[in-house]
Amino acid sequence: MKIGIGSENPAKIEAVGPFLTYFKNAELVSYSSDSLVSAQPFSDEETKEGAINRAKDCVKQGAEIGLGLEGGVMEMEDGMYLCNWGAVADLEGNVFSAAGARILLPNKVVEGLKQGKELGMLMAELTNDPEIRKKDGAIGVFTNGMLSRSEMFLHISNILLGQYVYNLNK
Repeated sequence: MKIGIGSENPAKIEAVGPFLTYFKNAELVSYSSDSLVSAQPFSDEETKEGAINRAKDCVKQGAEIGLGLEGGVMEMEDGMYLCNWGAVADLEGNVFSAAGARILLPNKVVEGLKQGKELGMLMAELTNDPEIRKKDGAIGVFTNGMLSRSEMFLHISNILLGQYVYNLNK
């Protein structure tokens, strides 16, 4: 079985391990996949749509099961929050999605986002690490290393796997 992840980001690839554990003979393939949303999604809806598009694109490119993980930001009355979504799609047209952790972003990051910069670029500037989005990401920085980007997406991956298996067995 071929399982596709719609990303070449190591933090996202690492996060889909539960699917490989559950589907014992599965092969993981990383696809360059377009989210078909803004480079910096600015709502739950747009971030979710990006994850779904990536998952479906993996299936179009030859995976039996496609996974999409997407990070974005969302505005609430008390400020702007980091948000993240995941989706799983398969050859039969099943699609399931799930969201994960939220964290309030500091004002200096929000200002940069509102000026049109992407969160990954802002985090690279803030940390002096151009590869931060491939490692701990914003969640890792703003939780003082208590939760990495991969761990955040692992949570979503576990939810997606549970939804997927539950619905297959119904």
